[in-house]
Amino acid sequence: MTGAAPALEAATLRRVTRRLIPFMFLLYIANYLDRVNVSFAALQMNRDLGFSASAYGLGAGMFFLGYCVFQVPSNLVLARVGARRWIGAIMIVWGAIASAMMLVRGVASFYALRFLLGVVEAGFFPGMIFYLANWFPAAHRARAVARFMTAIPLSGVVGGPLSGWLLGWNGVAGLAGWQWLFVLEGLPSIVLGVVALRYLTDRPEDAAWLPVDGRAWLAERLREERANGSDRRRASLRLALLDGVVWRLGVLYFLIVVGLYGQGLWLPQLIKGSSHLGDLTVGLLAAAPALAAAVAMVAIAAHSDRSGERHAHVAVPLVAGAIGFAVTALAVDSPLVATAALSLAAIGFTGALGPFWALPTSFLSGAAAAGGIALINSLGNIAGFAGPYLVGVVKDATGGFAGALLAFAVLMLAGALLALWLGRAPLTTARP
Repeated sequence: MTGAAPALEAATLRRVTRRLIPFMFLLYIANYLDRVNVSFAALQMNRDLGFSASAYGLGAGMFFLGYCVFQVPSNLVLARVGARRWIGAIMIVWGAIASAMMLVRGVASFYALRFLLGVVEAGFFPGMIFYLANWFPAAHRARAVARFMTAIPLSGVVGGPLSGWLLGWNGVAGLAGWQWLFVLEGLPSIVLGVVALRYLTDRPEDAAWLPVDGRAWLAERLREERANGSDRRRASLRLALLDGVVWRLGVLYFLIVVGLYGQGLWLPQLIKGSSHLGDLTVGLLAAAPALAAAVAMVAIAAHSDRSGERHAHVAVPLVAGAIGFAVTALAVDSPLVATAALSLAAIGFTGALGPFWALPTSFLSGAAAAGGIALINSLGNIAGFAGPYLVGVVKDATGGFAGALLAFAVLMLAGALLALWLGRAPLTTARP
């Protein structure tokens, strides 16, 4: 079946892309918005509840403690019960928790709900990467991942203006604007979770929406890759979890996403700076980095797939991102300049994501893919705790953001060097 006509391959992958990517993109918009909308809520919530910058940073990062601890077990459950049932179920639950954030009354409830939200969301992203690897051959994977992950920046395009508008509901029906933000932005996840239970298909073999010849070709192509091709035969869960390459990829992912979450969970406050911009204006400006990042993300991933090269396609965007953070550190008092520099930073950390996630799925398969991908994502997302908390501590200690932004620049440069170094060390199979 590997010698199938190019027309059959192209037609099959077009059908798979049209069927899965737009819906998965929509799910990820809801997922990411529920994760980071606290950054907009903080414009009012911190004042109403008396949160310091450190208290907010700790609470924002608390999500990632639950998120990291439950990555591997959640993804192993998904591999056992199937994506359709597991993704649908956790979306319904996390949507309810996200809406319940309106009930926060102090630091204890803030920390507890953020932690629980992380526990439930833990299975979504690694589950989707595992799911994509079960539908897209290796040569098409970076583009598929990038199209799915454009939800990260584009959630800012949707979420920024929407959150700024909802904050304007302050006082409606006796609720604060930040309470309206939480309750209304959590509801789409519940609805989409119900839809996912009927819409998703677990395996190509079960895809009644594919023609018989396309279904057979795709299933056989993926089986061959898992057996002896680009996946390199690493199907043991134990070996994957003990593999040094997997752990080094986890460190690299940390260095990519520390800036993503550091910026994402403080973006409205970084833009607002010392100015007196209104919440809606801040929300509109926050959409600019998202738009720039979305375009760059797809372009970089497409070039990576065409060339077959991954490591430099991770390193070069990270260097650009480091420059963006360094410039932002010098411009945090100018909302327009800061927005432009933050756009460059966003191009950096999002542009690296598509090529990066093509790396582990090129040599992990089966249970090893479920566990290994979850471990990499778990290690990387420790940055989701460290990044926001670092910004809060620096802000309280210095009164500004410059020190934290320069730290992000240094970490992204370290990530670029690590990506290039990994490119010189082939992804070899682990030994018992």
